[in-house]
Amino acid sequence: MENVVLIVHLILALSLIGVVLLQRSEGGGLGMGGAATAGGRPPVSALGKVTWVLAAAFICTSMILTIIAAEKSAGSSVLDRLAPAATETPAEPDTPSVPGGAGSLVPPPSSNDGALTPSAD
Repeated sequence: MENVVLIVHLILALSLIGVVLLQRSEGGGLGMGGAATAGGRPPVSALGKVTWVLAAAFICTSMILTIIAAEKSAGSSVLDRLAPAATETPAEPDTPSVPGGAGSLVPPPSSNDGALTPSAD
């Protein structure tokens, strides 16, 4: 369910971007255009209506995704999820990690193997 709403949300976002980019710029940013002083607003075009519909659908899918995310995380916190991991201790190995131990295949070095002995000069 969440994946379907997310895919629809992404399609709506890309469509909304495309429709806004297709519209003709009227130069009336922040209501400071010459058309506003000449006699009111121009009639809404078909692209303007499509923009409003896509924007409304985008807001609805945003709210649905927020509700789904809130339901999934209800009763849990990031700290609750981290607390069990922090209290776990790593298990100690059964075999010693010292070379030449009981489970080692390498024999322990003998006292005279390759050792340099001081000369009695």
